[in-house]
Amino acid sequence: MSGSHEFVIKGYSLTKGMGIGKYIVSETFIVGGFQWAIYFFPDGRDPKDNAAYVSVFVALHSKSTNVRALFDLTLLDLCKKGEHKVHSHFSHSLTIGPYTLINHGSMWGYTRFFKRRHLETSNFLKDDCLKINCTIAIYSSQLNTIQVPESDIGEHFGMLLEDEESFDVTFSVGGERFHAHKLVLAARSTMFETQFFNAMKKDDQEIVVIDMEPKVFKVSHSVPYKIAGLTAVR
Repeated sequence: MSGSHEFVIKGYSLTKGMGIGKYIVSETFIVGGFQWAIYFFPDGRDPKDNAAYVSVFVALHSKSTNVRALFDLTLLDLCKKGEHKVHSHFSHSLTIGPYTLINHGSMWGYTRFFKRRHLETSNFLKDDCLKINCTIAIYSSQLNTIQVPESDIGEHFGMLLEDEESFDVTFSVGGERFHAHKLVLAARSTMFETQFFNAMKKDDQEIVVIDMEPKVFKVSHSVPYKIAGLTAVR
């Protein structure tokens, strides 16, 4: 989520001599649900620079912690030549990542944003006015997850046993008939694979099983379907 705000500073000449560390602040604006403000230091922020530079910063004004974002501070060319002075965090986002503002009042910006003597003779200053544009992109590391429902394929394999229209082989055991599917059984047993697709004639649809009680065969006959369902879930 991103957004921009333009800070217009009118009467720049009146700000000179305010003193190092003194600032003009923009109205607060909202990006990504957080409040922000732009700070302009006409005599610079750092005493070491002896007021040689103007400083520009953007500050977090919300009572939030560890807000991660990318920033862009641009001094606009008021002569409309498109020669803006850009200080961007976006161009370094892949190498240094987003900046973390720890709490309310945390800032990101440049102490040496622009030399003051150059600023005062540039196209950035017109009619004693400056315009600074700030773009902020909130960085979120939270992943959007999709809830995957539990697979019911095992249940569907079990339903095949009850489907009398799709079976293609029948077992006759002690006078009882059990329907099945060649592909399911062959996938779980090399014996069935050999019998169905090598030894068994294509037109044969019934296999007679001897020396086994129907109730025992019923249990063993359902096992390949349950295993196939469990394997598919994995």
